[in-house]
Amino acid sequence: MRGNGTITPQAPASLKGKGTRIGERLAVACTFLSTIAIVIPVILIVILIVSNSRQALSWEFVSAMPRERMTAGGIFPAILGTVYLVIGTVLIAMPLGILAAVYLAEYAKQGPLTRIIRLAIVNLAGVPSVVYGLFGYGVFVLLMGFGASILSGSLTLALLSLPLVITATEEALRTVPRGFRDASLALGATKFQTIWKVVLPGALPGILTGAILSIGRAAGETAPILFTAAVFFQRDLPNSVFSPVMALPYHLYIMATQVPKAPAHIQWGTALVLIVIVLLANTGATVLRSRLRRSRNY
Repeated sequence: MRGNGTITPQAPASLKGKGTRIGERLAVACTFLSTIAIVIPVILIVILIVSNSRQALSWEFVSAMPRERMTAGGIFPAILGTVYLVIGTVLIAMPLGILAAVYLAEYAKQGPLTRIIRLAIVNLAGVPSVVYGLFGYGVFVLLMGFGASILSGSLTLALLSLPLVITATEEALRTVPRGFRDASLALGATKFQTIWKVVLPGALPGILTGAILSIGRAAGETAPILFTAAVFFQRDLPNSVFSPVMALPYHLYIMATQVPKAPAHIQWGTALVLIVIVLLANTGATVLRSRLRRSRNY
């Protein structure tokens, strides 16, 4: 009823409820269709790669050295080089990223400078990988004199992965209840002991999310290692962190674009092996993360 005494009609509650249910169903349908639109291309890509790489699937392909100008034999040096680069990236990026996230979340005074730092980290995550490759070439290969090596490639890939690690770790630290910190400090623990004994163990599942993202990105990047670590062919396996390496992404790129007579099954087989390596690493980290989450009591 309005102030002048007239009565305004209102929609029945049943009609409002019906409209709400229709909106919810539309939202669920859109979400489902979006999921299907993402999953189907991935399944098709995997099927295409597997079907075209059947001729290459053998123990020799993953364990033998390449022969006949890379058109025969196996890709073992490329597999080993990829594993070395991923391990080096994780060993460098994870400690630095975790320490940076702990400082931003637990020690830094929240203000304009902190917001600028976070904004810079977010922007770094969007920088093209080829820019990181040029930076790594100029700093690690030329300026520091590491040359094209595992160390140069790992440092460059670590810089590429740091924004992901820092962001994931900082978000994980925020999930630890504030009461845990207060209780630890009330019992006489220092702030460092609280972070080391209480906060980091509680945030470990989220920290592993950053590790998973960094593994996937480090294993699949081509541009950064093109400038800093990868070679097309080498007779001997790398024997130090200052040795160049063959790597699966770069090997796949060269075989597809620079070797015209290369058998197609070698290219598809290389792609399949790269996918399997990333999948195994991510699966292991995901299983560990799930177990840690189940062990938490909150």
